[in-house]
Amino acid sequence: MELDVLVIGGVGIDTIVRVPELPLADLDSIPVEPIESYLAHTGHGVALGCHLLGLQAGLVDVIGDDPEGERIRRTYQELGLPLRFALHPSGTRRSVNLVSPDGRRLSLYDGRHPHGLRVDPNLWRPLIRRAEHVHVSIMDFARDALGDAIAADRSISTDLHDWDGRNEHHKDFATASDIVFVSASSLPADGVEWILANGRAEVVIAMAGADGSYLHVRGEPVQHFPAIEFKDRPVVDTNGAGDAYVAAFLARYLDGATWPEAAVAGTLAGSWACGSAGTHTNLITAEELAVRSRTHG
Repeated sequence: MELDVLVIGGVGIDTIVRVPELPLADLDSIPVEPIESYLAHTGHGVALGCHLLGLQAGLVDVIGDDPEGERIRRTYQELGLPLRFALHPSGTRRSVNLVSPDGRRLSLYDGRHPHGLRVDPNLWRPLIRRAEHVHVSIMDFARDALGDAIAADRSISTDLHDWDGRNEHHKDFATASDIVFVSASSLPADGVEWILANGRAEVVIAMAGADGSYLHVRGEPVQHFPAIEFKDRPVVDTNGAGDAYVAAFLARYLDGATWPEAAVAGTLAGSWACGSAGTHTNLITAEELAVRSRTHG
């Protein structure tokens, strides 16, 4: 295999506004720190995280023929990360994220692409055949890649983010994936049970922010992994923490680790990501993960 992980969908630009509090006061004008923009979004976070952890990773996506799309192409070339893309006139996805002093965020997401967007499946099919694992972001067009990954007998993961357990958009991703990540923030009590009962998943990881994560392995008791506090890296920004968790979990999984071992790595990587401002600006490396694993393992 030429790729350890192929990520399908989910690259864009984040504009980060560090605000004095959330929710914002009802004022006409609020002074803020310098506003910065970053190459970001969920698929990019997973691809970059895997890359920094020593995996051969690549990404395919739909972007725009615009300055944001050019920034993505240039950055991937500089990183040496394989990127295949289709251009769409709706442009490159963007997000404005408001971040409070304690690291909490409010994301204003501009997905841009029209509902029902479909692209030529040859965008990803050649790379699926060259990849060991496929991570499919919940972009509408990316659902068409799920069947191709299953037909190629590749393991599949997805991140459902703040799925409410009912939204039909997420269900194809939830049922086609072997590894499912989901935020616990909106998930109903029967959400994980539904995924395991209706899909292929062997494991579901419910990520709960400051409360850590919950590992649901089919046929086994639930395991809780508390969040980790690094004394030398206080929480300043939670943007990208979930993507960092996913990348480290997949890295350990592909290395043959047990599910709990993968969850520990994910916890370390997610907590580490919270210690730097911006999105995906300082994801954990393989060397640092090894060091922190010895300390917190």
